[in-house]
Order: sequence, then C-alpha cells, then structure tokens
Amino acid sequence: MKLYKYPSSKAWPAICQRPMQNSNAIQATVNAIIYDVANNGDAALKSYAEKFDGVVLKNLQVSPKEIAAATKNIDPQLKKAIQQAKNNIQKFHATQKQAVVKTETTKGITCWREARAIDKVGLYIPGGSAPLFSTVLMLGVPASIAGCQEVILCTPPDRNGRINDAILYAASVCGISKIFKTGGAQAIAAMAYGTKTIPAVFKIFGPGNQYVTVAKQILQTKVAIDMPAGPSEVLVIADETSVPEFVAADLLAQAEHGPDSQVILACTTIDIAKKVQAAITLQVAALSRKDIALLALQHARLVVLNTVSDAVAFSNLYAPEHLILACKTSNTILKQITTAGSVFIGNYSPESVGDYASGTNHTLPTNGYATAYSGVSLDSFYKKITFQQLTKDGLHNIAKTVTTMAEAEGLQAHSNAVKIRL
Repeated sequence: MKLYKYPSSKAWPAICQRPMQNSNAIQATVNAIIYDVANNGDAALKSYAEKFDGVVLKNLQVSPKEIAAATKNIDPQLKKAIQQAKNNIQKFHATQKQAVVKTETTKGITCWREARAIDKVGLYIPGGSAPLFSTVLMLGVPASIAGCQEVILCTPPDRNGRINDAILYAASVCGISKIFKTGGAQAIAAMAYGTKTIPAVFKIFGPGNQYVTVAKQILQTKVAIDMPAGPSEVLVIADETSVPEFVAADLLAQAEHGPDSQVILACTTIDIAKKVQAAITLQVAALSRKDIALLALQHARLVVLNTVSDAVAFSNLYAPEHLILACKTSNTILKQITTAGSVFIGNYSPESVGDYASGTNHTLPTNGYATAYSGVSLDSFYKKITFQQLTKDGLHNIAKTVTTMAEAEGLQAHSNAVKIRL
C-alpha cells in the first residue's frame, strides 16, 4: 500500500491512474476466439471448454435434471438468503417503473414515451474461484420485471462439467431455464452471433475478466452491452469518526475479488491512514483468499487530504465503482458527489450489503466509466419509444415552422409531406 501525504491537486490525476493493462495481446486473442465461434459455433465452444476449463462436454445446455438436483442440494440457509436478497432486489427495481406521461407541446400535438422490454437478453455469470450467483439475481430480477421474452445465461463449468448449485438455484428463482456451460470471451461471442445450441441475443449483461470485457467491447458493433467494465474497485472517504477496523474490512472485501482489484482510502489525517493500515495487516492474515488480497494491496493507495471536501473532489476525479462515506458529514456532502457507481453512507453501510441483498444493483461502471455510465437498472432492460399524434388543427398550428425549417435545409420533400395535408 502506498501512502500519499497531503498531495496537491495537481498530483491527483497521477494518483488516480489505474494500472495499465496489455490490451493489445488480449485483443488479438479475443478476436481469434470471436472469429472461431462465429464460424464454428458449438464445436468451438466445446473445444474452448476442454482447453480453458479442462472438461470435455457432450452437451452445452444445462438439463432440467441438473437444475432440479442443484435445488435439492443447496443448503436451506443459503436458499433463504437468496430468496431474501431476491425480494429486496425486486422491491427496489420495481419502483423504477415509470408511468406514461403525455404532453401537449402545441395545441393539437400530443407527444409521449413508452418503455418496451428488450426481447432477447444474455446474462454472463463469472465462475471460477468465486462463482457469482449474486449476479444472477442482479440481472435476472430486472429482466423479469421488464418482461424480456427470452433470457439466457452463460457461465463456465467446473472440471466435472457442472455448474455451481447456487448459480443454478438463483437462475431458477428468477425463472431462467436456458443455461449454457460456456465462459470467457467465447460465451460473449456465442451470445452475439448465436450457435446451433445458444440463441443470439440483442443485449449482453454481466461482469467478467479482461477477456470477457474486451470481447464485449469488440462486439458492441454486433450487439448492445450493459457497459464497459474492468477490475472491481472501492474508494473510502474517512475522517476521525470512522472506525479503522470497518474501513480495513471494506478495503479487503474489494481486494479479495482479484489481484487487479482497486482499493483506495481518502482520509483526513495520517493517524487514520496508519490505523487502517494496521487493521488491514491484522485482518488479511485470516482471509481464505489472502494471497489474492495481498496482490491487490500492492497497488492500493492511502491518500491523506486536508478536508472531507478535498476527499470528495478527489473521489469525483477517480470516479469509483463503489464509494463509502465513513465520515460525520456523510449525509450533507451527497450533493457534492458527481461521479460514482454506488454510494454507501455511514459506518454501518458496508459495500458487501450492496453486493448481495440491500436491493440496489451491483453491476456497476468501473475503470473511470462512472463519469458517464450508470449501473444496471430496470431501464437497462428497456428500449424507450417515442410516440406523437397530431390532429388536423395541430398540423396547421405547426406547419409553417416545419416547412420553413425543411426548406432552409434544402429538403423539399419534407416540406411537401406537410403541405400536401393542408
């Protein structure tokens, strides 16, 4: 962890810089995978399952029998937790439905907008050492509320060709039955182009490693994606009212995601920074993913600034995926926050709660994209269509404006389309 003591604002951009990644090599690999899947379909997916996942697959699709077995095998306490999380996510996202509002812009001219669900969506769920069944809920629940007609899910199998029981159970709770055993860039390509087994979709959602991220970015010309994303990250703003042990736990919760996770503390005294650092050293030793967390901490930053306002300004520049406010003025500085994926207010609002069960969505912009992107919401699963209806009088009321503008642009046919109706 690197400590910065009262750096000037001119030094902030350098401190906020994310570690550079060799994207050229990744891009070449991903392009080759996309080409292979586009041309060879299921055969390519089975080949990559053997190469990357160490398993020979007969069938790519998860059977109803496998889903039923997962539901039977899963621990009752975990079932209960998943159900409560699902209920909270559903409550929060259901409030995002918007009523249709019709506006008469000019007498006789009525305009409005209505939401229509994206018909076909694909959800990517990471597997590996930390199968993210919570992401199934974060994506599956709003897809269900929106009314998407076809929802498919892709996730990598283990070496026995199995999908994690919790992923399958969470999918069944969300009403998702089309589940496929494929991961990585090849899964993104399969959902974009379609194969004999896997249907093509119109939009792809879900986090993943660098290869998944690059695949989504490359395929944006073919299929819509939720957002660009990179390694997960958290920034904590802390003053003297923060609890160092809490702050350390929050930083470690993010660090254990992966060696490229980003953790930053912006605090108001050196004493806070040192206490948090000591608490991290104590807590990390007991983690089952200690080795991963320690790798992430190598590029962690502890930044001491003069005031909480300075810390907010620093955070806005960094644009974190997760922002935790562990300071006495937490509620009074909210309007100053202009860039963040999701904000956690006060000493008793750990980021972990948002990751799982508070109700907000944990699929959020990373790598500085919070400057322009929002996290996944109900709107992410909709298209918004505008409507307008004019009476004869309404057309008369706006005709001169339209014909004048059309003729000034040299578009005579546009003008004629109005005049012929008069």
